Order: sequence, then C-alpha cells, then structure tokens
Amino acid sequence: MEPLDIATTHGPARVHLHEHEPPRAALVLGHGAGGGVAARDLVAATRAAASAGLTAALVEQPYRVAGRRSPPPAATLDTAWREIIAALREGPLSGLRLVVGGRSSGARVACRTVAGTDAVGVVCLAFPLQPPRRSTPAPSRLPELEAVTVPVLVVQGERDPFGIPPEAPGRTVVRVAGDHGLKSDLGAVETAVGDWLRRLLIGG
Repeated sequence: MEPLDIATTHGPARVHLHEHEPPRAALVLGHGAGGGVAARDLVAATRAAASAGLTAALVEQPYRVAGRRSPPPAATLDTAWREIIAALREGPLSGLRLVVGGRSSGARVACRTVAGTDAVGVVCLAFPLQPPRRSTPAPSRLPELEAVTVPVLVVQGERDPFGIPPEAPGRTVVRVAGDHGLKSDLGAVETAVGDWLRRLLIGG
C-alpha cells in the first residue's frame, strides 16, 4: 500500500505499512541514524513479523523524509516518535498490542520512549552500546536498555564494534554472525525476531 504521511512537530514522518490479516499485534520499527527503512535487517524483521502474524510499520523520521542524513538531537527524535506512535494508535494500528523497536539509533529512540507508548516489548537490532574508536571513551548507552520495563530483544552482530549488551532479566540477547550492519546472516536475524515475537505474544 501507499506510504502514510504523519504530521509531527518536526515535520512529516512517513510510515510504510505491511499489513497482516487479521493481525495478532503490530511491530513498529525505526531506522538507523543515516539509513532508511530499506536496511536489510529491518526487512528481515518485517518478514519475521509477518510469519508471527503481526502487521509491521516501518517509520521514516521527519529528517529523512526531508532528505537529510544527519539526525537531529535525541529530544527531537523522541518527540516525533511519540507523535507517530500516537497517530498509529488512533489510525491503522488502533486496538492492537504494539511492539516497538528499530535498528541502531532507532532502537535507542524506542527504548527511551517506551514508557510513553504503552508498548508490550522492544526489538533492538544492532543496539549501539558504546561508540568505538575514540581517544576518550564515550559513556555507555546501557542505561537506556536498563530503563526499559517491558521485555526486550537485542539482536547483535558478534563482531559489532559498538559492543554487545549483556543479558539481563527481561532482556534476551541473540548474537548472530556479522558486525553492526547485521548483513552476514539475515536468516538468523529473521529467526531471532520471529521466535521472540511468538514467545512474547502467544507463549511459543
């Protein structure tokens, strides 16, 4: 179907819906900082959602719709994301349980805002735990994961230069071949997401 444009405080966002009939729930995913919704791991997660009976919604943040590659500050991303989720809840995803998430930067946005979206789970593809190759180490982003109070899936490349988050109660970490791009074994990404969604939503 045609992409859906959603007005936000920071400009229009664009949502690509992949509907499943009837949907058991919905998976809403955001893209990485400089990438888009055609990222191969996002496509794999979309297939996984369909296999688990979910509608998937891939979200382009306003800065990407406007043609910019560099993301705005985190507060801007988070505000737009909350507004997008609210519009989806009032529109095409009305009445559905939501799982939110994304790849890299999009995963961080989903974690930071989950309390305000009433989501039942978070899917993080290539969560950027700690920026690599800096003379002064940057702070870890682990607190963003630890603040999430619903179940979390992290799918991480074994050679990801950003590191690999630890497992924790309520947090499942699946290591797959490859690096931060998660391109080496897309089948493993799809399986990890699909299996976790089924366990979360139907217990198996």
